[in-house]
Amino acid sequence: MDTPPPNRDEIRDFLVTRRARVTPEQVGLPAGSRRRVPGLRREEVAVLSGVSTEWYTRLEKGHITGVSEEVLGAVARALQLSDDERTYLFDLAKAARPRRRPDPRPKEGDVEEPVQWLIDSISMSAVFLRNGRLDLVASNALGRALHAPMFESVTAQGRRPNFARFHFLDPVAREFFVDWEGGAKATVALLRSEAGREPNDRQLRELIGELSTSSPEFAEMWAAHDVRTLHEGIKRLQHPVVGFVELTYQSAELANPARPARNLNIYTAEPGTTHEERIRLLASWAATAPGVTATTSGS
Repeated sequence: MDTPPPNRDEIRDFLVTRRARVTPEQVGLPAGSRRRVPGLRREEVAVLSGVSTEWYTRLEKGHITGVSEEVLGAVARALQLSDDERTYLFDLAKAARPRRRPDPRPKEGDVEEPVQWLIDSISMSAVFLRNGRLDLVASNALGRALHAPMFESVTAQGRRPNFARFHFLDPVAREFFVDWEGGAKATVALLRSEAGREPNDRQLRELIGELSTSSPEFAEMWAAHDVRTLHEGIKRLQHPVVGFVELTYQSAELANPARPARNLNIYTAEPGTTHEERIRLLASWAATAPGVTATTSGS
């Protein structure tokens, strides 16, 4: 571990925040009475990881280049990292490796016709395709109707709708998302994971800078260094046309080495519920409302 990498601040802050989160009792150590900071001490993490205190201290300062996967795995276990957090730590290590020149980033491009056909063929679920920056790059008619407030938002004028911009920069989002705070934290965690995977993505850096400057809440959540790779569960929305609707949602990555990572997201109402009835009503509205049937494309 020699010269610290360009992403040393991310490495340091991530490890410090994870260490502060683990209590001595959680790892079988006595709490003591002279702790000046929350969580574990550096020397305690070092012992649990099987390395020297000096070595772990250097790691926490960002000297991650050349660290083996076995040692990173030991540190992840000592800090009780989740699967997503462990993946993020390994992504930080990968991004820190010296390269003669950055790997060329695959071009976004337009959505392939077969992918759009697939999206359009699903009629009773709201479907959309997003990239790692949380831009909405394609949608079926119901997906567009469900997220009409985001499509119509001032944050989407002249560019693709973006979940993060809408969530933090448009006051309408606080009415649309019933659990605004929970969704906001998930949004930030997804962007944090993408930043670990794609540290050289200029558009991502610009988006994070814009949100950090314009939204104190985003800046605070970003500083927590929480990460998340997939976004799925229950979504509750207060839709301007059909009212309150509760949906389950799943996401899956579309793998294509020639393109940046993209996630297919499907929102579905539980059969036999009032929420399914409202989704049917929204589908009927989408079939007749001007502009709703248009798909999302462009840059």
